[in-house]
Amino acid sequence: MFDDKKNLVESAWENRQLLESDDVRQVICAVVDDLDKGVLRCAEPVDLENSKWQTIEWVKKAVLLYFAIQSMRTMHAGDFEWFDKIDIKRGWQNLGVRAVPNVVARYGGYVAPGAILMPSYINIGAYVDSGTMIDTWATVGSCAQVGKNVHVGANAVIGGVLEPVQAAPVIVEDDCFIGAASVLVEGVHVCREVVLGANTVITGSSRIIDVTGEQPVEYKGFIPPRSVVVSGTYTKKFPAGDYGVRCALIIGRRKESTDKKTSLNDVLREFPVS
Repeated sequence: MFDDKKNLVESAWENRQLLESDDVRQVICAVVDDLDKGVLRCAEPVDLENSKWQTIEWVKKAVLLYFAIQSMRTMHAGDFEWFDKIDIKRGWQNLGVRAVPNVVARYGGYVAPGAILMPSYINIGAYVDSGTMIDTWATVGSCAQVGKNVHVGANAVIGGVLEPVQAAPVIVEDDCFIGAASVLVEGVHVCREVVLGANTVITGSSRIIDVTGEQPVEYKGFIPPRSVVVSGTYTKKFPAGDYGVRCALIIGRRKESTDKKTSLNDVLREFPVS
């Protein structure tokens, strides 16, 4: 369905002189419009049962080319003013999205009907699915993928990535709780029904240690389904001495019977962690 668009985008990526063609520019704009409508994504699941996703590189290329063909301009929303290349999203009522004052979402970022946006920021290429709440001052970065019925807590950061184009975006699957002030960056993959305690910072190289068994099991960049995760530390030797280094600890699993709508605090109380 998208092969013609893909071929034109790939050609323009290799030969930037093609950006002078109106036909090529229209295709690039059409791809970003498809992103805005949720027709295309920068990453998509190929096997949700096993949490397998793939990055759609040509779509990310189209976003970068879109920046190249757009001009800086002044934009207004009432008394607010911006000077940028990318418009903000509008028409929240028609989109079926509750958008609280001071929310800012850029055109090219998809927000599904039924989502709730507190004063927050959604970047181009991001995907926010239905039933999800992006809480106050939280950020969903470029190309980040957030599933259904997710609660992204206040001041949390779901990091973005456009370059390099082969880099996987942050993925948060359905029914997750992302605690306040948590940070997920560098392509971290959070599988379905995960609960992440407040102020948990995970990068692509962070150690994620399952401490529920007799021996620790370590992951990097991947949190298994239904994990309950909190911030922790481990001791690392340096020339100047031994110091605690931040990590993430898997301290338990949500039960199959756990209500997916249960609050973050209620889930954490099952372990005993506040």
